[in-house]
Amino acid sequence: MGIQGGGARPMTRPIIEVKNVSKRYRLGQFNAHTLREEVERLFQRRRSNGKTSGTPNDLELWALKDVSFSVMPGEVFGIIGRNGSGKSTLLKILSRITEPTSGEIRVRGRVASLLEVGTGFHPELTGRENIYLNGAILGMSGVEVKAKFDEIVAFAEIEKFLDTPVKRYSSGMYVRLAFAVAAHLEPEILVVDEVLAVGDVPFQRKCLGKMNDVVAKGGRTVLLVSHQMGFVRALCARCLLLSEGSITLEGSAVDVTQHYLEFDSLKKNVSGFTIERDPEIPLQVIGGTISDFNGRSRSSFDVFERIVLNIKYVVHKPIYGGMIGFEVKRNGDTVFLTFDTDSDDTALLPRERGDYEARVELPCPLLKPGYYSISVGTGIPNSVALQTLDSILGVEVRLLSRSPSTVSFAEKRPGLIAVPLRWESKRVESVG
Repeated sequence: MGIQGGGARPMTRPIIEVKNVSKRYRLGQFNAHTLREEVERLFQRRRSNGKTSGTPNDLELWALKDVSFSVMPGEVFGIIGRNGSGKSTLLKILSRITEPTSGEIRVRGRVASLLEVGTGFHPELTGRENIYLNGAILGMSGVEVKAKFDEIVAFAEIEKFLDTPVKRYSSGMYVRLAFAVAAHLEPEILVVDEVLAVGDVPFQRKCLGKMNDVVAKGGRTVLLVSHQMGFVRALCARCLLLSEGSITLEGSAVDVTQHYLEFDSLKKNVSGFTIERDPEIPLQVIGGTISDFNGRSRSSFDVFERIVLNIKYVVHKPIYGGMIGFEVKRNGDTVFLTFDTDSDDTALLPRERGDYEARVELPCPLLKPGYYSISVGTGIPNSVALQTLDSILGVEVRLLSRSPSTVSFAEKRPGLIAVPLRWESKRVESVG
């Protein structure tokens, strides 16, 4: 049981081997308030031969159960699953932060972990000092770190704050520096959790490009955990799906993410919702439904049917410049994002207190067959998000009509949308 490490060397065998790994947590195991209470509890456990008493404080949680897989050198391997499925626990074991309860892990190479914002940073040290500190933690010499120093600073875009203690950094600055250090100091294995979601969109694209570069040129191995399925498919050849601590599926990133998203969409195929009013949110969505053009609430449509989104919202206090919007996603990719200010400039004018209803028709026929999630929210343009309801609605679009004209809407046709463009052809010259 445990983790066995080794130095990097040319090999054809897996760089990471996970065999029947399980991790158990005892909930409330160390909740005694005094030393006397803890000694009494220890005595009770010994007297009962280690058996739990059945009280809430003695409950066991298996975060991982008999997990086995292997990763080859130079591979980008994805790990996906819902919150609480065991992803972070697995990465912590691989990074030697915690030990498995049972099973064995072999890691043949130096590991750099990016599991949470600022991992390995000392808050009182400056950005410059933390770069060298992280290099030392990775086992690199000062000369090696110095050779990469300028690249790290340029990538992180923190030149002005290089000699500022990192405790004064924003979360975005933290993650930029943390990723830059991990990606440039050349570990054999790079472990990356969902922390990249903290960065803005341009930086996420920059990280995507860097990780592709790291793998293509450096041949390094990457373990990636992300809820962004487009990110996983773009980077990973293979991935596994965790559910309640066990592997549900392992295979190509395209197949596994597709399975996960469709299964998740089936459970979220919801045609309506209601939210409790919160006066602290000045512009709040309190309900919504998906219906057909006749107002009947539904969650499944043909590609040629008209789909209508109805949103109820309340203005608790007069607000200037507020907006309502929703985002439609398929397979983790954004199909489109729209706001009520797109077609109505008056929406940016002050909104008086009261209840409102908005109605918008989705662009059909345009959506390909498949499952779509809809997130709804409010905010002030270029300023602040007031409310975000992620994947609050779900809808299925199906190809029910069967005729030559529907071939454009085949689900496997490349692209996020199916555009029924009008083509006109005429003969301009005969062929002799």
